[in-house]
Amino acid sequence: MLRYVMPVVIGLVYVGLNSLVPEPHRRRLNALVVTGAGAAYISGGGFGLWELLFCALLLVVGYAGLTSYTFIGVGWLLHTVWDVLHHRRGTPIIPSLHDSSLGCALCDPVIALWCFAGGLSVRDLYGRVARRATDARPSVTARS
Repeated sequence: MLRYVMPVVIGLVYVGLNSLVPEPHRRRLNALVVTGAGAAYISGGGFGLWELLFCALLLVVGYAGLTSYTFIGVGWLLHTVWDVLHHRRGTPIIPSLHDSSLGCALCDPVIALWCFAGGLSVRDLYGRVARRATDARPSVTARS
């Protein structure tokens, strides 16, 4: 059970730590990180030259992410698919940890969802959710 929960916690910690980085540096940093994630399997991923093609794809997506959190989110979802393929093939991101690619596939969508929400700081994200909850409540009016 912990092996499924811990990657989600790691994704949430990643989001929390990113909240400490002010904009626009936060978006730029995340564009660089997702670009680098494309190279995670190059040294032994097991898909040969496809590894380089995937790295080039995430380079393009990461470049677009310099101005758009949506592209960064797409990059994390692409990386999730790549993680699942590696997990199924048996070539983990960390060779000594068999389920490391599965863990990465569970962590990446957490980050992607945050990016699709605009990469807001935790405080701003909480404020947005709280406002929506308040707006969704039916208003009580006094009737005569």
